[in-house]
Amino acid sequence: MDMDKLVALCRRRGFLFQSSEIYGGLNGFWDYGPLGVELKRNIKDAWWRDMVSGHNELVKPAGAPTTYEMVGLDAAIIMHPQVWKCSGHFDLFCDMMVDCKVCKGRWRADHLQSAECPQKPSKRPGEFEKCQLTEPREFNLMFKTIVGAMGGEEDAAFLRPETAQGIFVNFKNVCDSTRVKIPFGIAQVGKSFRNEITPRNFTFRSREFEQMEIEFFCHPTSSRKWYEYWRDRRMKWYTDLGLAGERLRLREHDKDELSHYSVGTADIEYAFPFLAAGEYGELEGIAHRGDFDLRSHMEGKLVKNAEGCLEVEMMEGPDGKKMPKHRGSGRDLTYRDETSNERFTPHVIEPSAGADRGTLAFLCEAYHEDQAPDDKGNMQTRTVMKFHPRIAPVKAAVFPLVKKDGMPEAAKEIYIALKRRFVTFYDEKGAVGRRYRRQDEAGTPFCITVDGQTLQDGTVTIRDRDSLEQWRVKSADVVEEVTKRVEV
Repeated sequence: MDMDKLVALCRRRGFLFQSSEIYGGLNGFWDYGPLGVELKRNIKDAWWRDMVSGHNELVKPAGAPTTYEMVGLDAAIIMHPQVWKCSGHFDLFCDMMVDCKVCKGRWRADHLQSAECPQKPSKRPGEFEKCQLTEPREFNLMFKTIVGAMGGEEDAAFLRPETAQGIFVNFKNVCDSTRVKIPFGIAQVGKSFRNEITPRNFTFRSREFEQMEIEFFCHPTSSRKWYEYWRDRRMKWYTDLGLAGERLRLREHDKDELSHYSVGTADIEYAFPFLAAGEYGELEGIAHRGDFDLRSHMEGKLVKNAEGCLEVEMMEGPDGKKMPKHRGSGRDLTYRDETSNERFTPHVIEPSAGADRGTLAFLCEAYHEDQAPDDKGNMQTRTVMKFHPRIAPVKAAVFPLVKKDGMPEAAKEIYIALKRRFVTFYDEKGAVGRRYRRQDEAGTPFCITVDGQTLQDGTVTIRDRDSLEQWRVKSADVVEEVTKRVEV
């Protein structure tokens, strides 16, 4: 697939726009247009429905060790600065950055293929034949801001770089207010912000992005089985929605890739067309985080000791005695099992998906070019976005064959009936073949055409986007017909 063609289609049809484009744009920020906002919303809604609101806590899902509960949360974007100190983001959430001494460009060191500047200067050819880059140095990715009117350093805060910490600091509040029993999960969809050094590859690496995240709390003895369950279930979710085949894979991290607190991590990855052959980009990470997060917010920032165990990071205090470098909240975030009376710090399994990366993957997977007949029966190349019906931005389009003989009136009745249930488009401009092409580019699964026969027997034609099959149904049955095909 040609990535340039997809980017052009996204702009032309209103999936994605460069943020602040009329002022030259702002690198790393993107705006979703009319079709894009529906696509991304449908992906988030499908995730929430499948993971949270549609979950039945009385039925054991396939592969799960037992039944479990799911609840939701929407935490604030700006949190107490101590949250990020105890989580480790304040000290460790960094990328290695280098500057070019000649062109003044700035790069992530791990994005460079060599120690040379990737931009050749317009003057002095061969300037970069020798190394022109500074030594790598740490760059903290959190966006800093000020809370309150005084504006001093004591008022500094940060835009959250992930949604997870909002769930961890509310663990006790959720337990007390809902009376959920372990095992259970807390889900959240929300914006996060990372001051990426070199945002790139369309929306794949952005400075503002949205996450769909679950923190699943379980007993330490069953955490490995829950990790395997969520790893497999999240992979199946993508394949069920159309990300199937060799471009999608599930990859377990090697031991040297694991975070210092992680017991195991798997990435769901997709072979985006802007990557080199054989390369994959992360869509979602499923991490076994152990008890690291809850313990950190109770005791202080945790680090691995010489034996590989997590302990509170210490520093020398004013009196020469050791003290925690970042103090925890001191709140009790353990859990007591009412049946066994056992008290323990739960282990956490974290399936963390990127809504924007997921949307980009579904866009890439949907893009196709094939041959289809035009209004005169001649075969022409058409561009079609083959979205799964559940996530398609527009579910149906309604056309009157011509703008006379009562066809527009009949078509508008069907349009109004469909629009009560789905995002539906009405179009009476141009030849029907051209209208089909416009909806193919938008990814609309079904087009309904009102023609002369409609006025005789009350039937309309439904056209399938992918197979190009056409069949007739009664006007009164259109909503039911489209519904059963969309909600698969």
